[in-house]
Amino acid sequence: MVNRNYLLGFDVGSSSVKASLVAAESGECVATAFFPEHEAPIKALQSGWAEQAPDSWWEYAKLALAKVMREGDVRGDEICAIGISYQMHGLVCVDKDLKPLRDAIIWCDSRAVPYGQRAFRDLGSERCLSHLLNSPGNFTASKLAWVREHEREAFDKIYKVMLPGDYVAMRLSGRATTTVSGLSEGMMWDFAERRPAEFLLDYYGIPGSMVADVVPTFGVQGEVSAEAAAELGLKAGTPITYRAGDQPNNALSLDVFEPGEAATTAGTSGVVYGVLGKVGFDVQSRVNTFAHVNHTAAAPRLGVLLCINGTGILNSWMRRNVAPTGIGYGEINELAAEAPIGADGLSILPFGNGAERVLCDKEVGASIHGIDFNRHTQSHLLRAAQEGIVFSFAYGMEVMREMGMELRTIRAGHANMFLSPIFRQTLASVTGATIELCDTDGSVGAARGAGIGAGVYADHHEAFASLKKLAVIEPDVAHESAYQEAYARWKACLASVTES
Repeated sequence: MVNRNYLLGFDVGSSSVKASLVAAESGECVATAFFPEHEAPIKALQSGWAEQAPDSWWEYAKLALAKVMREGDVRGDEICAIGISYQMHGLVCVDKDLKPLRDAIIWCDSRAVPYGQRAFRDLGSERCLSHLLNSPGNFTASKLAWVREHEREAFDKIYKVMLPGDYVAMRLSGRATTTVSGLSEGMMWDFAERRPAEFLLDYYGIPGSMVADVVPTFGVQGEVSAEAAAELGLKAGTPITYRAGDQPNNALSLDVFEPGEAATTAGTSGVVYGVLGKVGFDVQSRVNTFAHVNHTAAAPRLGVLLCINGTGILNSWMRRNVAPTGIGYGEINELAAEAPIGADGLSILPFGNGAERVLCDKEVGASIHGIDFNRHTQSHLLRAAQEGIVFSFAYGMEVMREMGMELRTIRAGHANMFLSPIFRQTLASVTGATIELCDTDGSVGAARGAGIGAGVYADHHEAFASLKKLAVIEPDVAHESAYQEAYARWKACLASVTES
């Protein structure tokens, strides 16, 4: 019988759990599946709340795994390592029997905002930023503070607190563990002291013993238990060798590891995740900073995360309300291309999807500037919308540059706004960075990360040697002045709104 080795990657999202199998030798994905096929439910018991049952992630993982093994014709004993990507900033509380005490409070739940704001004020911005690199905000530690105040009986029974990916790893191995990268995204890692953030935990009245044991991001974090093996059809003892939140893992999936590289997504909202080669922070806390997957004290690698809420949602609004009825995004892109760079002086601010952190949590709304009823058409509006989204990315990337990051390469999946030639060419030309569009996803990246952690690959260069680049977009030097003029005009519009 031919011996075949495969790497298994899970991507635990709030809408589904995805599983992928990657052939260890070739690096090729042989099968992918997700469950549920329709978006997983999120409980909202009150306005601003968002919860999910941790056990549901486990059930989804089981069903996705069964399907992917069946479609890939792979046996459990052919899987040599497991990697996990997961929705960031969630809170899972378990008792001494490792059973959930309540539903998980997930990333989009906003109930802890006042707790983080109060901690930032009481502890001081300088202390928080120099140790946590962020405001405590609405992150995991603040969510736990809410549980302590409002659900004391459950709080007193907590044995360990974890992130969603930690919970799935615990179900696989029977051990409650976490990573430095995970603790940093929950505001529970002290970069100055290089240990869990005792000063914040003490402020919130959280015992340090609740923090799960820390394991490396890459390396043996645990092994599949006999119980989990029987339940999943895996081999007992299969190592779990990689774990990271969805944004650091997206960067890993795109082979973004070193300073000067960035990963970006542009769906309903947009994210730029750039790698900084030193420990640092933005003094206005307009971006979030976490330990990247390859961060060490000796060689710092921090992921600086810029989030823009008003991204693809503006483009979809334009499709529904401005574009001719019934046309698709491809036709919208063609129509937008009929307008020149800068849309003949028309500028659109895309911030119509809530408060923006990059604007210091101001809610300025979306707005159209410079419209001329005798000159501007649908084409101008559609182009100005895409350019406005790009300019919001570039504006946030200026914050990253202020932190000492020189962005030279931006990698993204060939999806969403990156399907638009206008969007990607404008982004390359305004930022001066080369854009590489790649064929990958989070669960495939988690599988390759497992290969690094298990020693199947010597390093990330070998792990991602088979990463397919679908397109490379260089800055349009010939029209640089037109792009920069349009961006400067857009920034002037933003200043007039934010300063009024």
